[in-house]
Amino acid sequence: MHRRSRSARRTTSAAALAAGATLLSLGLGACGDEAATDEPVAVQTASNGDVFNTADVRFATDMVPHHAEAIEMVTLTQGRSLDPEVQELADAIREAQAPEVETMVDWLTAWDQDIPETDLDHANAGHGEGGGHGGDTDALATASDAEFQDLWLEMMIEHHTGAIEMAEAEKSDGEHAGAIDLAGSIIEAQQAEIDRMTDLLEA
Repeated sequence: MHRRSRSARRTTSAAALAAGATLLSLGLGACGDEAATDEPVAVQTASNGDVFNTADVRFATDMVPHHAEAIEMVTLTQGRSLDPEVQELADAIREAQAPEVETMVDWLTAWDQDIPETDLDHANAGHGEGGGHGGDTDALATASDAEFQDLWLEMMIEHHTGAIEMAEAEKSDGEHAGAIDLAGSIIEAQQAEIDRMTDLLEA
């Protein structure tokens, strides 16, 4: 199943991809703008002894909603007819990123920082309603079954690319050892997934 020619697949998903990529870039830009409005001093020590800096806070604050959006994209695969390799990849993304969100929320809590709102219960507990990034997945939610799989792969590649850029900034500028280690793991895992998704699109 889903073995249409590459040109046909590109044609059916082009319009929806353009809309989805535009929404995705707008959402990520807004996320970054919000994180930069009220930064802490360069280096602080939390009550639990954690030493962290502005870059660590920005990394966690931006990556929590970014991961949450990836999990939303995975949730949209439910009920869709996907190739087994794609479904396996979607499941792996959810299994990896949900615990990472919890870890970053725990850091922000310990550092006495605001928790960004998302559609994930853990991140939203006691912090209001709504996620603020739901519009980024509209193109996927409304895609036909014929175009969904390729569009999902293309948008997830774009999404992973953004995560890698944020993780590289953390590795360069961060202070908190755990956040730096997580950033390295994100770079390694998501680059491997980008390579795999690219291969699936070209198959």
